[in-house]
Amino acid sequence: MTYKVLFLSPMIPSTNLSETLGFFRDILDFSTVMENEAYIVCQKDNLTIHILRAGQDIGEMELYLEVDNLDTLWSKIKDRLIGLKFKEPINQAYGMREIHICIPHTNALLFIGQKIR
Repeated sequence: MTYKVLFLSPMIPSTNLSETLGFFRDILDFSTVMENEAYIVCQKDNLTIHILRAGQDIGEMELYLEVDNLDTLWSKIKDRLIGLKFKEPINQAYGMREIHICIPHTNALLFIGQKIR
């Protein structure tokens, strides 16, 4: 018997759920699918991200979000990144154009990239 994988969703520990939700909702235009005091699920297109209340020892993690038009996204979000650590779009030697953003109140780094054509 075989099965089909539907999604692989990251689970991001956060020390401030509402601030982390705000990053995904207000900057990257995710919608909230489910929210309570300890757990949030956000969605955009076919991608879901789970945000959970962090314990004492938060591990580090990195996420890679591949998009179809990085420069359009950058134009839309660059003014919303005030106060956040980020790197502006850069062409990488491995064939990707990327933005790097530290996700608020987490130990997570978000890479947003597009294949260079």
